[in-house]
Amino acid sequence: MAAIAKPLIGLSTSWQGVLGARVFDRFGAGSRSAPRDALIASSVDEQSRGRAFGLEGVGDNAGAFLGPLLAVFLLLSWQIDICYIFYLAVVPGLLAFLMVLLVKERPTAVPAKSKTDDISLRKFPRRYWQYLLVTALFGIGNSSNSFLILRTTDIGASMEATILIYAAFNLVAAVISYPAGSLSDVWGRKTVLLLSYVIFLVTYLGFALIQNVVVVAVLFIFYGLYQGIFRAVGKAFATDFVPEHLRASGVGWYNTTVGVAGLVASIVAGLLWDHISHSAVFLYGAVFAAAGCIALLILFPTKRG
Repeated sequence: MAAIAKPLIGLSTSWQGVLGARVFDRFGAGSRSAPRDALIASSVDEQSRGRAFGLEGVGDNAGAFLGPLLAVFLLLSWQIDICYIFYLAVVPGLLAFLMVLLVKERPTAVPAKSKTDDISLRKFPRRYWQYLLVTALFGIGNSSNSFLILRTTDIGASMEATILIYAAFNLVAAVISYPAGSLSDVWGRKTVLLLSYVIFLVTYLGFALIQNVVVVAVLFIFYGLYQGIFRAVGKAFATDFVPEHLRASGVGWYNTTVGVAGLVASIVAGLLWDHISHSAVFLYGAVFAAAGCIALLILFPTKRG
């Protein structure tokens, strides 16, 4: 769907068309995330699950780093119309589709009496729902990264500098993903995930209180550590609580929680940005990050949760 959505954005002549294409793109992203993450989790043993999700995070964040840089290069150096940039985006999407065809699933033993009722919400353990509660509490303050970009330009950074800062942010996220996943296999998911929450908290407080462009740029790049750690370890932690036959559903509910909480956070952040102050957006996020830290410590007191 992403391969189709990008050309639709290039063909759009109004914001309504772009919105429709983006909704279609996000629908595709949501529908592929759960089965992809379930495949990753089932491809490795539990002791290596963090590294597996970390490796996936490397690829995703590396793409987010290289994609904008390539787009800027084509726009500035070759003077290619931006519509054609979206048309070209169909190529990597089709390549990814072809690569998926090469994936072979490992057969899983399922009891003959297995029914749809066996995957009801009651089948998920209590600690899984506790983890989703922590994720939701933290996520209600985790608004779109667009507000970080707006804040960076708001205090004086040029658009070119902001693009480079954002690229560096994605590069840091890519670099840290695999080490973070590996450390979560050794230290425990909770410890590494808590570190990402603290990084988020520090970054948002800095964005709320600091007006210096250089310091904000450093904080934005530092925020990449959160992005890489949270993406890899958060999903690995979710799969730890569910049995194999519920893994795709478990990751699906986790992604739904992250997405819905992020939507609520972004709506609230937009209202705060327009009607209160720009700093209020990040103070709001910092408060819920602190609440998420406390909830994680209370609900998961042991090392590995």
